[in-house]
Amino acid sequence: MSGPTSELAHLFRQLKAPAAARALPKLADRARAEEWTYEKFAAALLKTETDSRDSHGGQARIKTARFPARKTLEEFDFAFQTSLKRETVLHLGQLDFLAGKENIVLLGPPGTGKTHLSIALGIRACLAGNRVAFRTATEWVALLTDAQRHGRLDAELDRLQRIPLLIVDEVGYIPFDPQAANLMFMLVSRRYERASLIVTSNKPFSAWGEIFGDEVTAAAMIDRLVHHAEILALKGDSYRLKDRDLDRRAPSD
Repeated sequence: MSGPTSELAHLFRQLKAPAAARALPKLADRARAEEWTYEKFAAALLKTETDSRDSHGGQARIKTARFPARKTLEEFDFAFQTSLKRETVLHLGQLDFLAGKENIVLLGPPGTGKTHLSIALGIRACLAGNRVAFRTATEWVALLTDAQRHGRLDAELDRLQRIPLLIVDEVGYIPFDPQAANLMFMLVSRRYERASLIVTSNKPFSAWGEIFGDEVTAAAMIDRLVHHAEILALKGDSYRLKDRDLDRRAPSD
């Protein structure tokens, strides 16, 4: 590494730009060989650093979101889940719904891909620079119950409102008592037209009154949730059981 190049690498490290420092020797050689302008050389170095920071920042946001697994839209098996249009899902992957502070609701039986899609969209959002938080419905209720117990429910709802995307998984697997139903309503209501939600449920909206123990509360929640929302109804058998022969019986003696 020549004197000026070595000095530049040292300065980049001083500026806490390690990716630019690492890329400097090869980029300098290429710039000389291809007779780049100073502006093009500087832009290439800065882009290397910003791309690296975006990548590391995205990974940090993914870790903070607490996804239960890593899933991508590219991995989703549209050949198995034929009730969804690939174009619709890929359009959601462009994240326009976040800019519009809109919601996504995924409804369908267990194993049809609801959680996979919610995670994949959440990871897309993280990589695009957005904070995301993932919890099951039961976990969100536990979080809000704890905040209420310690007299900081409003502060917690305000904190969550500043996160561009919350994912509420598994609504309907466990019925809510009146207090839990009220907390879920407050979460949905506070984010209405302010920030986005992705909600997954194994129950149709017609069964949400039973889930939340109150038809009025359920109707008010659904109204706010779907007013600005893309609703995807997934159908079919469980993907997790697609290679299992559940009709097979052990031979009798």
